Amino acid sequence: MVARAPEPAWVPEPNPWAPNWAAAPPVPIAPPRSRLWGAVAGVMIVVLAISLIAATIPRRVDGHAVVAQGVDTGRAYGGGTDGKPAQPVPELARNPLLSDAITPGPATCSLPDLGRPAAQLKAYYNALVGCLEQSWRPALQKANEPTLTATVSVTLPEHSACGEAPTENEAVAYYCGGDTTIYAPTDWMLSDAGLNKARHIATIAHEYGHHVQRESGILSAAADKMTSPDENSAADKEVVRRIELQANCFGALFLAAVAGSGSISRSLANAAVADYGRANDSDTHGSREHQLSWAKAGYDVKTTKACDTWSAAPADIS
Repeated sequence: MVARAPEPAWVPEPNPWAPNWAAAPPVPIAPPRSRLWGAVAGVMIVVLAISLIAATIPRRVDGHAVVAQGVDTGRAYGGGTDGKPAQPVPELARNPLLSDAITPGPATCSLPDLGRPAAQLKAYYNALVGCLEQSWRPALQKANEPTLTATVSVTLPEHSACGEAPTENEAVAYYCGGDTTIYAPTDWMLSDAGLNKARHIATIAHEYGHHVQRESGILSAAADKMTSPDENSAADKEVVRRIELQANCFGALFLAAVAGSGSISRSLANAAVADYGRANDSDTHGSREHQLSWAKAGYDVKTTKACDTWSAAPADIS
């Protein structure tokens, strides 16, 4: 068992949009294994299966092709705050979720013991995702956007609504928008994180951040921007970096909302945020500095607007 990381000591920057954040605080946990995709804490979004009706996006993200099949046919959404059905908005910087004064709500996360058996790990993730849903619901409702249920699988399917699954060398966990499922295979997660709670929480919170992007319509709008015939184009990789860095920020927003209550102490939340800065530089996830700085922006500012990677200068999402 890896000891839980102590609370990192950092002083929040007065301006979260400043391009030069302090370097990542030292975290006394083993560095991640080398990942083909340079994932944040071993986390990858390997799908952009995000149309609300039915869409197929034969898009590679860093060398692995995934295809969405039969996405969301006939899905109904709950009522919005104005009495009209809540609908995702395919916008990026102008997405209602990124408006002023929107923030995840408080939630008391009652998490079971973290253990190595698959059933025990799944129970931990299910409880965590339930807490994430509870916290994010008021933010999505305020934006009049859908609140869809995400599920977690600790087994790896040969195929899902997003096509062929990645290999262990390509990802540790991933989110499929086609079936709104976070896939976090037991062996992969334990190999990467052991029983380090901060790392497990950071990973699942990041993947749920992709689910929030999916619910709000941000992923749909991002997919529309990825039009290059070259799947490894610099322009498309920049879009992916903005997606991934926003997921870090969203994950940290949740941690800020729940820190100090239930099973997530403030020191555990701080350690989970610090974990976003442990990965190497990546052309799809950003530099180590920016992987952490965007997480800290969410954690310190505590509003979704702080996670607007779409308005940020290219130098701040490199």
